[in-house]
Amino acid sequence: MFDIGFSEMVVIAVVALVVLGPERLPKVARTAGHLLGRLQRYVSDVKADINREMQLEELKKLQAQVQDSARSLERSISTEMQSAEASLNEVANSVAETPKATVDDAVAGLSALAAQPVPGADAVATPPAAPAAEPAAKA
Repeated sequence: MFDIGFSEMVVIAVVALVVLGPERLPKVARTAGHLLGRLQRYVSDVKADINREMQLEELKKLQAQVQDSARSLERSISTEMQSAEASLNEVANSVAETPKATVDDAVAGLSALAAQPVPGADAVATPPAAPAAEPAAKA
């Protein structure tokens, strides 16, 4: 963390021993160790939080990209579905019109045939006259 060599640490220890004295040096060293430990834990927590936030930001960007791709896919599928539906409606309308036109043609043809006289239809249509009854014999 700090670039301090062994010789610099020995100099600091000697100065601390002279300034603080042998009675207070162990307490101060213990307190300094606790504070240094807290500082290290705090720094590591901050680093972890920063890393988590960076990962979260990357995930948010990835989520936005995936959502954009999904919207694009949805739009293209919707467009294709509308196109296919229009084509199917067109085919259905043409299929519905074809039998109607065929039926109309057939009805017109039958009407024309019904309007034409059929030769020999009069003979078949009128039944023969009933024979006259014979007079009854008188007894």
